[in-house]
Order: sequence, then C-alpha cells, then structure tokens
Amino acid sequence: MKIYDFYVKDRNGKEINLDQYKGKVLLIINSATQCGFTPQYGDLQKLYDNYSNQGFAILDFPCNQFGNQAPGTVDEIQSFCELNFGVTFPIHSKIEVNGVNAHPLYKFLKDKHGFGGFDSEHPIASKLVEILSKEDPNYQNTSDIKWNFTKFLVDREGNVLERFEPTKDIKIIEKRIRELL
Repeated sequence: MKIYDFYVKDRNGKEINLDQYKGKVLLIINSATQCGFTPQYGDLQKLYDNYSNQGFAILDFPCNQFGNQAPGTVDEIQSFCELNFGVTFPIHSKIEVNGVNAHPLYKFLKDKHGFGGFDSEHPIASKLVEILSKEDPNYQNTSDIKWNFTKFLVDREGNVLERFEPTKDIKIIEKRIRELL
C-alpha cells in the first residue's frame, strides 16, 4: 500500500485522491493555529516557496485534538495562515489523527513510522513531555501523533520515509527534502 491509495478532503470538502501527487516529494503535517508551534507555518511556507517548483508539496491537515488549538472553520484557518504567514500551500479539511475516528491516511502514516522522541534541545520539549506523561505514562511506546505539527516525509514513489516530531529542527527536514529532490 502506498500513500496514493488514500483519499482526503480539500478545504471545500471535496474528496481528492492522493494519486494526484505521484512523482512529488511530500511533507504531510497535522497543524493548529493556536499552538506554540504555529510559527512553523512561516518555515513551511519558505520550504514550499523554495522547492515547490522542483516537485515538492505540503499537505496540511488541521487537527483540533491537541488542546483544542485548531478552532474555527477551514476557511478561517486558511485566512489566518494566509494573513499571518503568507501560506499558499493547500490546507485540507480538518481531520482526527488519533483514536477511533483517526483518518485512514494517518493510521497508515503512524503504522509506517512510530514516535521518534522529541528533540530535548527544543524549548517546548520538556513541556510536551510533562503534558503527555500525565495523560499516558507509556506515551513514548505508542505510534500516536503526540502534538500539532508532526510531519511525515514521503518520496516521489509514495513511500513514507520519515516522521519528524514538532520539535525537529526545520533545517534537518529541509536537508532531507533536498536529498529527495
């Protein structure tokens, strides 16, 4: 099974097949507009600006499962991202990434790459560990998405190569994207 076997909904609720991204390097993210990681939208837009003409695409899926940090409609989220970060990459319909209602795409992504740990140098990492440990002392041993802005890197053939937790330095992610392009 490849990523191209999945369907998602665009921001207008229209179902689209991910096979339209065949031949592209993809970065798939679950996002939120009221999160400590929200400024990553700026870095993501820079990646999109720099590499979209070389076959790179970002698929953004707002998710309200982490502290209710993605409130509002998809149109409101899109407007916020355009206004505050100049986002031009597609923002899709809201989804759930964990639990019984997790989108099949995210079930697949999590099966391919489980939790890799947080970058302990990141200033928010210790807070995430504190929050997650209270909710589930065993959180490190599950493949669940831990927070907003978890990213999955997919190669041109549709293979899910890596999972980047939200604390991963964007420069490392950019290096991996360049290697695939």
